Amino acid sequence: MTWTLDGHGWANCTVEDQQAKVELTVSYITSAPEEFLTTVARLVSGETETRAQFEAEPTAFRWIFYRHSDNVWIRLLQLPCGSDHDNKGTEIWSSQLHVDALARAVIRCFDDVARAYDESGYRGKWGEHFPRTELEGLRRVWKVSTGAPSHGRSSWPRS
Repeated sequence: MTWTLDGHGWANCTVEDQQAKVELTVSYITSAPEEFLTTVARLVSGETETRAQFEAEPTAFRWIFYRHSDNVWIRLLQLPCGSDHDNKGTEIWSSQLHVDALARAVIRCFDDVARAYDESGYRGKWGEHFPRTELEGLRRVWKVSTGAPSHGRSSWPRS
């Protein structure tokens, strides 16, 4: 997963696995990064179904996560309008991952964003603060779920 800022208030999000790759446009009109990070943290904490949505004015991209045991099935729908029911959407990407792999990919993505833009540069391009609280919340939940050391980021696995 990558998140690249593209003009004031816009980002491009690329998601891929071994079978497919999709690129999404995201607007800052909602708290998409915060919602996404919180959704993944809830999933890592054990929730069995969670959702997040990216707005692209007027298109929307809805993430639907289903967890069974340590496996997560991800469906990504493109909808004509953000308020539409799932059945009006088109599935543009799906994948199945281990919950640990999902958490690591999302954490790595937003760590890379923080390094690339620094937090003040992020605010200047995105128009909102970097989602530090939500990123650190996901990181804490991930550490608890895996028993990873709680000191420093250097102990984080990189894959």
